[in-house]
Amino acid sequence: MNEPMSFQEFREQVPIRTQGGSCAVTPGVHMFQGKWKLEILYGLCVKSPLRFGELRKMLGGVTNSALTGALRELEADGLILRVQFNEIPPHVEYSLTTKGEDLLPIFYSIAMWGLKYIP
Repeated sequence: MNEPMSFQEFREQVPIRTQGGSCAVTPGVHMFQGKWKLEILYGLCVKSPLRFGELRKMLGGVTNSALTGALRELEADGLILRVQFNEIPPHVEYSLTTKGEDLLPIFYSIAMWGLKYIP
């Protein structure tokens, strides 16, 4: 595994704009766009796995179709894993993939920043 670059190396080596014309954080930000995606990911960071019904209850006003769409996009991006249990009654559980688990320190940092600066 390659060693991650230091913050100073990042500042010196990563261009502000990529060849595609976006900044280095744009692709990651696009993965999180959508009304429910950040809350779903944060919920799975706090407790995982979660069933569909648990996620719906946790999010409050989400519709089944909106939740299903967000979960499918997060699964397609490789951030969450969907496991279907063929039991009676059938159920589905969602958990973070390794890629999704790499978000844990990021969510922690954002939460600490928010507690510090947002009343």
